[in-house]
Amino acid sequence: MQERYLFNEIESKWQKAWLENKAGKTEENSGKEKFYALAMFPYPSGNLHMGHVRNYSIVDVIARFKRMQGYDVLHPIGWDAFGLPAENAAIKHQTPPAEWTWKNIANMKRQLQEMGISYDWDREVATCHPEYYHWTQWIFNQFYQHGLVYKKKAAVNWCPSCATVLANEQVVDGACERCDTPVTKKDLEQWFFKITDYSEQLLNDLDKLTGWPEKVKTMQRNWIGRSEGAEANFKIEGTTDMITVFTTRVDTIFGVSYVVLAPEHPLVTQLVKGTQYEQGVLTFIEKMKGLNEIARTSSEAEKEGMFIGHYCINPLSGERIPIWIANYVLLEYGTGAVMGVPGHDERDFAFAGKYGLPIARVILDPKVSAADKDMPMKEAYIEDGTMVNSLDFDGLDNRTAWGKMAAKLEKLQLGERRINYRLRDWLISRQRYWGAPIPMIYCDTCGVVPVPDDQLPVMLPDDVVFKAGENPLTTSQSFVQTTCTKCGGPARRETDTMDTFMCSSWYYLRYCDPRNPDKAFDEKNAAKWMNVDQYVGGVEHAILHLLYSRFFTKALRDFGYLQVDEPFANLLTQGMVCMDGSKMSKSKGNVVSPEEIISKYGADTARMFILFAAPPERDLEWSEQGVEGCYRFLNRVWRLIVQYQAALASAGNGSTARESFTELDAKAKQMRFTTHSTIRKVTNDVGSRFNFNTAISSIMELVNALYLYKEEKDANLAVAREGIETLLKILAPFAPHITEELWGELGNTESIHKQAWPIEDETALIEEEITIILQVNGKVRDKVQVPAEISKEELEKMILSSEKVKQHLKGKTVIKVITVLGKLVNIVVR
Repeated sequence: MQERYLFNEIESKWQKAWLENKAGKTEENSGKEKFYALAMFPYPSGNLHMGHVRNYSIVDVIARFKRMQGYDVLHPIGWDAFGLPAENAAIKHQTPPAEWTWKNIANMKRQLQEMGISYDWDREVATCHPEYYHWTQWIFNQFYQHGLVYKKKAAVNWCPSCATVLANEQVVDGACERCDTPVTKKDLEQWFFKITDYSEQLLNDLDKLTGWPEKVKTMQRNWIGRSEGAEANFKIEGTTDMITVFTTRVDTIFGVSYVVLAPEHPLVTQLVKGTQYEQGVLTFIEKMKGLNEIARTSSEAEKEGMFIGHYCINPLSGERIPIWIANYVLLEYGTGAVMGVPGHDERDFAFAGKYGLPIARVILDPKVSAADKDMPMKEAYIEDGTMVNSLDFDGLDNRTAWGKMAAKLEKLQLGERRINYRLRDWLISRQRYWGAPIPMIYCDTCGVVPVPDDQLPVMLPDDVVFKAGENPLTTSQSFVQTTCTKCGGPARRETDTMDTFMCSSWYYLRYCDPRNPDKAFDEKNAAKWMNVDQYVGGVEHAILHLLYSRFFTKALRDFGYLQVDEPFANLLTQGMVCMDGSKMSKSKGNVVSPEEIISKYGADTARMFILFAAPPERDLEWSEQGVEGCYRFLNRVWRLIVQYQAALASAGNGSTARESFTELDAKAKQMRFTTHSTIRKVTNDVGSRFNFNTAISSIMELVNALYLYKEEKDANLAVAREGIETLLKILAPFAPHITEELWGELGNTESIHKQAWPIEDETALIEEEITIILQVNGKVRDKVQVPAEISKEELEKMILSSEKVKQHLKGKTVIKVITVLGKLVNIVVR
């Protein structure tokens, strides 16, 4: 056995062997209980970063641990391979996106293999491969056939730099999440998925996700945004048209002093056409097109508006109300109209003050006298109170009045109670090349026609021209010109591609059956593996990917393809890897390359540090000293086995020697206690809480104990072997290469990763002696060994009669003795 820990030789040796032996391959029809361990698959940008190392190391520990516990583990990997960066690279370097992408995949695959991640590489998928996007298109057709897909002209988020549409979720602080360019509005015909049909399910089923972080569920609840309210219809004076307003505060309807329409509302241009207000309104509308949703609705943004020359009628009071437009009202939210109640809404109060609109009090603050109900208001009152200036509802508390007012609107057929959601339908059209083509064609005779399933996939063409600001698919006549599948006449293909979140919303299903040429996945295979038992990824995906995946799962269940309601039973959102207090990024110049660390210290060291430095859900501060500390620890493990090896070999494999565990001296019993208490601690930390850092700490303590036991003159070699074997088994998920090598050096021929996870021996955890801390007036004065079963009276008598204690009590009076059995005795004196 080598005296030195040569990690380069060891790791390359075992990585090659594991690939050849397909060590991570999933067992089929094993009869074992299944466990599906999954990390969010990466975008193939070219190189792994430390965030990847952390994510994939976490899941690999879980997968290896579960295999050793006897589970049939599915642990796959793939590539979220479509997307704008590849297309931008094509424009910049004149390299086809496919060539750029597959080159990056090859490099990152090599890096993952050098980390020793135990993937089932036979299940590898890439969303840009026709074998995959064939089924993305098939899923699109399924949604279309079930009425969950439609096309409409809409004002959409447009990134001028990327020259493509963005979903609301892809606009961060008013800018494109990819390039930080300010986002504008543009009117385009676009394809949408009706995710809003599942608003209630998506919201209510969050309560079932007991294995999800509460912060993620809260983010989704807020994004779905359920609110109970009422719709009220304000008849437009002089017309038959109605303005429908959704409000959660129908109790304030008598305080409405103006109604506001979104500038883009179709009624606006209709009402001002040919009037003196037309030009000013059109100018205002054009100004709004240059502003994104965030800029318009931010609490810090100045509220701007204008009167459009028309009035509507309050459905309950009958009052004549002016109609305005304002920047803070959006067509996409609610009905595109709101009622302005300055007396009881802070935003409306500021708007009314700016434009000199009336401010009425209709809910009386209990602190304000009824005689002062018509006094000017200095600020909006937004709490509960008693109704005033509200006709028949005066004197009621506002919550009671809410229900009665809603009932009256319904009786008059001028409104109804409704539940509203903030969630909007998912815009999936993208004016780009490197994505899954939308399988629709346009025929002048037949209209919009879906491509039949048996003609999928619609392949991406090669004869395209890449230019900034243009959709490359429109340049390919071989792609655009096609034949109608209904009438056989000339037709045109849809040139938009799908949002890449379409691809990542179902990839976990393809892993269940990745080589099926006839189906996206076999229903029986999906029934076996779904749902994912443990999913790990960044919290930044809480709204986008996780919400869309939940939507897909529920819809495919309703179509008859799945038996589960949710895709991911348990979710772990790992923290960021930081340096100098901020997230590692190239722009900040604080990036550490995983390859540099692996070449200098080895993959096992990189894994150990990334798992030891912080609990997985917290941010991790990079520390070169911490990496070196983990490297020194693995060297200690290596030297420990070197020093024990000869003696252990002479003791045989230890199986029969363990029969003598009942006849051990105190030191041997203590060693066994440490071994089995470590098993218990690591099992709980890894299996229940994912406290990898404390698990590794316990393993380090076991190594220390084994070093000390080695120095014992009459060390029991069976006990030592048990400790050494336990050490290697519980360390194996964290540091797979060194443990595989050392396991073989101990004379074992089968892989350590195929060994059963050790189970603690309860008899070894029974202590005959325990350590008691002795305190005098709360200060530690000694530590003593006493029988574990000693009574309180016997313990106090033993302590008080000891010569060492008597020295501390000379000339003092004992006031009382405080005893905590199994821990300490505190003698209070004066």
